[in-house]
Amino acid sequence: MEFDNEKVKILVIDDADIIRNSLKKFLSEYDLEVVTCNDGLEGLQKALEIKPKLIFLDLLMPNLDGIRLLRVFKVMEELKYIPVIVISGHTDKTNVLAAMEAGAERIVSKPLTKEILVRNINDVLGGNFLSNTKKIQHLSNIEKDQMSKELRKYFVNSLSHKRETLKQAIDNKNKELLQLVVHELKGSSGTIGFNNISEICREVEDTFHTPQSSWEDTRKKCEELFTCFKNIELSLVK
Repeated sequence: MEFDNEKVKILVIDDADIIRNSLKKFLSEYDLEVVTCNDGLEGLQKALEIKPKLIFLDLLMPNLDGIRLLRVFKVMEELKYIPVIVISGHTDKTNVLAAMEAGAERIVSKPLTKEILVRNINDVLGGNFLSNTKKIQHLSNIEKDQMSKELRKYFVNSLSHKRETLKQAIDNKNKELLQLVVHELKGSSGTIGFNNISEICREVEDTFHTPQSSWEDTRKKCEELFTCFKNIELSLVK
């Protein structure tokens, strides 16, 4: 450990509540302080305030996106040596190259797993970094299961708001808003096991980048999302 009386800080900058909570829970067995922010501007302020040992950063966020934030980090004397791991559902070649050129140490794709996180943290901070951190008592299988249920419940409770936001974006043909919501849904749903939602979100994103796709194609894919939402909500009532 680098500090005897102070926990090592890891900063997570991601607009998805589920991703932020999942990262905290994945790393809960280590004696780390995981600090989270939900947009780029807040993330920049928090990074300057706490000087984290490592930063996890999403690419697509409101206010200040991940690529631009990376570039800011790398020109600031106080922050430029802090390693950054980019987490994103957009790991195509263009985004990977842009993130690496902007200074990212690693790029990992959503959905995240604990194994991927541990491997990348150890690769970036040193092969035995997490092994050398003070571990708290391991969670029992029952406690882990309860954590998983809490995350899924939180996600399901957010579906009503997500549905209304998506409908608003569709009605107004607001592509930027639609992309933000679908991007967040794709990462968070996959992380907690709703892979069908994650896959449809990927298909919605594909309609944005396929020249022959129309707004009507995007709307139809969103209708498939709404059907998934309804099925999940009904399954909890039974």
